[in-house]
Amino acid sequence: MDETGVRLPHLSLSPLRAVLRRVAWALLALLMVFLLVAVDLGGYRDTYDGKVSLLDALYYATVSVSTTGYGDITPVSPTARLINILAITPLRVVFLVILVGTTLEVLTQRTRDHILIRRWRSRLREHTVIVGYGTKGRAAIRTLLENDRTKDSIVVVDPQAAAIEEATAGGFVGVIGDGTRSDVLTRAGTRAAKEVIIATQRDDTTALVTLTARQLNPDATIVAAVREAENDPLVRQSGADVVITSSDAAGRMLGVATQSPAVSALIEDFLVYGKGLDLYERPVEPSEVGKSPAECAEMVIAVVRDRTVMTYADPRAGTLRLGDHLVVIHVPQMRV
Repeated sequence: MDETGVRLPHLSLSPLRAVLRRVAWALLALLMVFLLVAVDLGGYRDTYDGKVSLLDALYYATVSVSTTGYGDITPVSPTARLINILAITPLRVVFLVILVGTTLEVLTQRTRDHILIRRWRSRLREHTVIVGYGTKGRAAIRTLLENDRTKDSIVVVDPQAAAIEEATAGGFVGVIGDGTRSDVLTRAGTRAAKEVIIATQRDDTTALVTLTARQLNPDATIVAAVREAENDPLVRQSGADVVITSSDAAGRMLGVATQSPAVSALIEDFLVYGKGLDLYERPVEPSEVGKSPAECAEMVIAVVRDRTVMTYADPRAGTLRLGDHLVVIHVPQMRV
């Protein structure tokens, strides 16, 4: 499988810092060679005047680690020659490796990334794909993390390299590419995903991404955001299970806040996990089967049966069945 465009989480290091780090290691190797020569100046001979000073030791260290080797200063004593064999020669090799470190890093980085991506892909199961790393996409990720999701269970897809760079710096796996293309969503592991959240900037793009994702994974829960309510049916027909109309939702919140600020605050409370009261969905427990929603320990506001949401007042929700899900209100501290 093509790994082009896949970016794993990483700690970013600026090019200047990378170069300065290599320079520091090179200077350290040079300093160590200088000290080894300086402590045994008598073990070396200079063909110019027969004596080796500290300046000569620095000069010898420089030409030695750089493998220039003019031959005017040479180790003559057994101790000096042994030090050259056991210490100075290895330091010379280290110095050379540091000098060609950039080239080696480029060659090894591709191999390492290839191995890491294959290992990541082999473990990728039941994850969430986020298409679009804008305001809506980032807000969706924050909510997932607040609900005990882990960063390694989230894959971000976005056509902008800068957005993917930001996502990987935040600890997420990113895939650069157009979410309407099946090969891009395949690289994000959509076929094995549990959920797909589509938060693109355009409604027509959202519809195409939804259609592509549904074709790749008929069983995944697909949640999409659209700007205009008139595009809701189109996105649902494309395969979305849930469609959120951002403009209508924002408008309703503005209206509610105007007429009843307390209700608006309560809705905001529900939307922010762990802030106060929370809404969450859970499966019906075996002990609750056959009972009514009112008999449950928590406050039930809806019953989900075969992907149909029924309010507590719906006659069909009067008796709970095995396989139903309950939407309940609870205080986070009371959650078991």
